[in-house]
Amino acid sequence: MVSAELDVLVVNYNTATLLQPMFNALRQSNNADRTRYLVVDNASADNSLECLANVCPEALQVANDSNVGFGRANNQLVEHLQGKYALLLNTDAFVAADTLNKTLEYMEAHPDCGILGVRLVGRDGDLQPSCRYFPTPLNVFMARTGLERFFPGVKKVDDMTWDHNSVRECDWVPGCYYLIRREVIDQVGLFDPRYFLYYEEVDHCKRVKQAGWKVVYYPHTTVVHIGGESAKSVDALNAASRQIPKLQIESELLYFRKHHGLLGLAWHMLLVSLGDLILALKALLKGRGRAAIGACWQHARATWALLRDTRLASQPTR
Repeated sequence: MVSAELDVLVVNYNTATLLQPMFNALRQSNNADRTRYLVVDNASADNSLECLANVCPEALQVANDSNVGFGRANNQLVEHLQGKYALLLNTDAFVAADTLNKTLEYMEAHPDCGILGVRLVGRDGDLQPSCRYFPTPLNVFMARTGLERFFPGVKKVDDMTWDHNSVRECDWVPGCYYLIRREVIDQVGLFDPRYFLYYEEVDHCKRVKQAGWKVVYYPHTTVVHIGGESAKSVDALNAASRQIPKLQIESELLYFRKHHGLLGLAWHMLLVSLGDLILALKALLKGRGRAAIGACWQHARATWALLRDTRLASQPTR
């Protein structure tokens, strides 16, 4: 059993029913006397605060008056960190009995590893993207349009073709189980507060790697990730019975402006428009109806509107 001190950071937003099973799984996996729980509630409208008081009374609790987003909420807890490691854990992510010990053991044995992610599966056991490449305007366009199969040389954000059973260095890992060395936080900081939701861990991993640390995928333990429970409560556009996540579009714009500059942002906007045109033509040729074509138009319109509202992706809208 690893004796390293660990701070577990949890951001809750309207997921009261998940708190008990999430903490139950944690307690079966952890070294209780070396672990602290730190929880931010983002102004939940359910009975989350009452549940949290009963489920984990020992946790340091911060109750926000409004939903400040995932990244900013985690940032609120940085000043309270005491351990050698910090684990960011979603309320819809359930660790296995060996998860904490195995991942901490790996970090202890590999001091050049700054961030560690694990094998993620859904409630049905299906493998989820767990080891990812950085998004670029090109690979995002390829994935949206389905053209990536014709260009095998372009790195996909999510490459699911390998067996996922080996430890490997990667670009970034999802934030639902995100183990960070405290030294990394002291050096690089945590999340860019401009990302309300989505892309905060992508941006963070990029900065961590630029600082010389490794980001590693570790497959020898599994975390069950339900996914999307908090996001169901977030405002989204609705078109043709499909949700267009405005926050994801906005974060993508902010990310490309920050890491690819104005030229990269312009390239992304060109590819977004081209992608929506291609998808609309596909829908037309396959006879999917006006609603499907309209969804493409809605996506393009939302993206260009957010480009304007963010002042060319230089500032967030909330």
